[in-house]
Amino acid sequence: MSYTFGTTASRGVVSKLLLAGYEAVFVGGAVRDLLLGKEASDIDIATSATPAEVKEVFVHTVDVGIQHGTVLVLFEGEPIEVTTYRTEGTYSDHRRPDEVNFVRTLEEDLRRRDFTMNAMAITLDGSLIDPYGGKKDIANRLIRAVGNAEERFREDALRMFRAIRFSAVLGFAIEQSTCHAIDLLANEIRHIAAERLKAEWDKLFLGREPLQAFQYIQETGIGLHLPAYPAALMTACMQGPFLSPLDGWAAFLIAGNLEPAELGRAYKLSNVEKAYLQSVHAAIHMREKGLYTNVDYYRFGERVLLTAESIFNCLHPLEATIEMDEIKGKIAALPIRSKKELAMTGNDLLIWSGEKGGRWVGEWLNKIEQAVILGDCLNEREEIKEWFLDEFERER
Repeated sequence: MSYTFGTTASRGVVSKLLLAGYEAVFVGGAVRDLLLGKEASDIDIATSATPAEVKEVFVHTVDVGIQHGTVLVLFEGEPIEVTTYRTEGTYSDHRRPDEVNFVRTLEEDLRRRDFTMNAMAITLDGSLIDPYGGKKDIANRLIRAVGNAEERFREDALRMFRAIRFSAVLGFAIEQSTCHAIDLLANEIRHIAAERLKAEWDKLFLGREPLQAFQYIQETGIGLHLPAYPAALMTACMQGPFLSPLDGWAAFLIAGNLEPAELGRAYKLSNVEKAYLQSVHAAIHMREKGLYTNVDYYRFGERVLLTAESIFNCLHPLEATIEMDEIKGKIAALPIRSKKELAMTGNDLLIWSGEKGGRWVGEWLNKIEQAVILGDCLNEREEIKEWFLDEFERER
């Protein structure tokens, strides 16, 4: 069977390398995706040419990872990564290979890859090169390590978690000997940097079957060695699918009964991610006290409340659900959506009160904001003035 593959520019890059006397093929996840019937993205090219030889063939190149054999070729307005056939040593620091050796044959290059479904190549004329049975494993919906699974995982322990992530994303099962190797070497995941694990979690949360991944985490024992991973994580609220990685992290947080700061430190989450988790955490806490108030709808907003309600319903299935349309309707009905929408400013408070500026101005703006949200005062300048003067005089 012949496959039509690659963009015009990427095919042009392969063609020029072939004309220069080198081997060049399409490799990696894009080939896998093609066989899965998915649109190929991030098209990568592997070649027998060394980085220096690649740079001789093309006029415009960037050394994006030349020490590992990768050159970015700018061809017909498109950036295309070209990597020299290579083998890798072990990962002593559990981040980067100790050494990269350039080789001249494709088979040697494919042998060092993680899983059979990622160890395939397609030639310019559309022929599939599949020395390890990746096409068959895709047809059988199996994730299988290339060669000896223990060797592949000792080279880079992150591959164990990548296998589990692929089980969620693709809905594939992990082949028995590959799964056994994860069980055997699970403790090695402790050496993997939090940032690398976090990137895999982000993709796992977007998978079609995250529950299957959580089952593998439990069965292999790798969860015992993952940062902040609680034994009771596999609850209903973790079944997904999740609309975004943030929703997955929120479920992780609540299912594990963790504090946002704790999870943030464990996986080096960004300030934006930590703030979102803090909001979901607080919203669920408010929800467990009863229905949301207008202040809650105003404070948290639609996205946080929809996530919080979804998790709350999983944790408390017998409680009445606040439907999505109701949450959206409540927010749409709020008199203001932010303090900037108030029909007055801090300068008005100075004029109305005859007082000098100070901390009190911000404090009263907060009080007015809440009064408008709760309906104690209409968001109209004269209405706010009357309410303020009355309350201000009462507290003097």
